[in-house]
Amino acid sequence: MSDNAAYSVSPQVKRPSTSSKSTFHFAAGLCSGLTSSILLQPADLLKTRVQQSHQTTALLPTLKTILSSSNPIRGLWRGTLPSALRTGFGSALYFTSLNALRQGLVQNGSSILVANNNGVNTSALPKLSNSGNLATGAAARVAAGFVMMPVTVIKVRYESDYYAYRSLYGAGRDIVRTEGMRGLFSGFGATAARDAPYAGLYVLLYEQLKRRFALLSAPNGDASTTSSSSINFVSGGLAAGLATTITNPFDAVKTRLQLMPGKYGNMLRAVSLMIHEDGVRSLFGGLGLRIGRKALSSALAWTVYEELILRAENHRAAQNQIHL
Repeated sequence: MSDNAAYSVSPQVKRPSTSSKSTFHFAAGLCSGLTSSILLQPADLLKTRVQQSHQTTALLPTLKTILSSSNPIRGLWRGTLPSALRTGFGSALYFTSLNALRQGLVQNGSSILVANNNGVNTSALPKLSNSGNLATGAAARVAAGFVMMPVTVIKVRYESDYYAYRSLYGAGRDIVRTEGMRGLFSGFGATAARDAPYAGLYVLLYEQLKRRFALLSAPNGDASTTSSSSINFVSGGLAAGLATTITNPFDAVKTRLQLMPGKYGNMLRAVSLMIHEDGVRSLFGGLGLRIGRKALSSALAWTVYEELILRAENHRAAQNQIHL
């Protein structure tokens, strides 16, 4: 695929149907989510262990404990299955929803949320304004997060050594038995409060950074000299780092609520207890790990996703040209 193809699709080519594009986005999102979740599971597990601890600097002792176990590799990748299910299908739902929302706004022609078509288009998604990127990113993430919430709760409980569950089934059964179905949605408020601004800010920053980098790397207006994969990867990592830093307190609160809902109760009580017991630093527990993981996972996921979408659409476009 040429670099020019990464930035635009020839106007003479018929675009795929909406149903076909939905399939493309679901499959691409699933592949990108599985890739990032499996590769970066150790960072996610360590973040959970650090955030459950009353010592905000407990990363190295936690890592040493895992590495000194009889099976350190298995210990570091504990919880990979629920993480892969959550991130894989969560990403598939998220990217499909995000594309559908953006397509709907473009078709409705909202002057506030839809951007003009001038300038370099570096995205496989429809081009929106900053407000449109913020709104669609937030809405798509909250919707996907709600659907995948039970898997998320089981994943966090299974990764944590607070409960020491022996199996995913055992974790799910115990949650339902002791807390009812409501227990599978523990921390959803904090999760939504984290995910909505995170995803909205991420999409906004990601799209802005891509445009900036494309123009900076192509001073003469020739975007063909720039690798779209490089732009997507760097933009994804930087956008994730910024959005993660802003929303980390919600992630720390969410982890405590999912691990100990009886103690912390709700978001406000959790924040109050965490500050009282462990200080303000507890709200930023695991920040370094989360930034590192989010930067890498977002860069990987969005790069893989956009490349798969563009390749699928260009292949479909070439097939349509052949049959014209």
